[in-house]
Amino acid sequence: MTIDSWIKHFEAKAAEIYPNTDPSHDLLHVKRVVAMARRLAAAEGADENIVIPAAYFHDFVSVPKNDPRRKEASKLSAAAASEWLASIDYPAEYLPGIAHAIAAHSFSAAIPCETLEAKVVQDADRLDAIGAIGIARTFTVSGILGRAYYDAADVKAEQRAPDDQRYALDHFKVKLFGLVETMHTPAARAEGARRLEWMHAFYERFADEVTAVGA
Repeated sequence: MTIDSWIKHFEAKAAEIYPNTDPSHDLLHVKRVVAMARRLAAAEGADENIVIPAAYFHDFVSVPKNDPRRKEASKLSAAAASEWLASIDYPAEYLPGIAHAIAAHSFSAAIPCETLEAKVVQDADRLDAIGAIGIARTFTVSGILGRAYYDAADVKAEQRAPDDQRYALDHFKVKLFGLVETMHTPAARAEGARRLEWMHAFYERFADEVTAVGA
């Protein structure tokens, strides 16, 4: 079977395991990551037999952002995805590469990417964390976790350490503005730079608007 023949199986399983209660990590997020991963794989010459299933199942096991097990989520997902892929007789030769790509994609896990395919999947997932869609996802997660949009006393965290455990806007400084520097592939860095420019403009506009009303 070609990789395109397997995709219908991946789509069906993804629809089953990704919840519609969290738009920041739902099936649409997965489909965006898959689509971007395919673009990057084509540009960089990565093996789609590894990239595509890894992109579909990079969040196979859902662990909330504020859960103490969060750093283990990608390893749990790698194990669960490997088990499921083996159960449908996906070619065993690709399973180690898929497991590594899934385990290494996570920012919090801090696992170095040792293959081009892992770099592609990680880059694709991180691209979905920035730009317009990244902004939407940031505020969605903060809303789910009950965090405020910003600190009215210091909107841009100029006189304090940024704290994204309390304020959504602080997440831009804590993590998002630095993601492009962590990307591996030239294609991802080029797209990331474009998204980051827009994101900086939004950040400044947001800060200006809330500062202007003084609340």
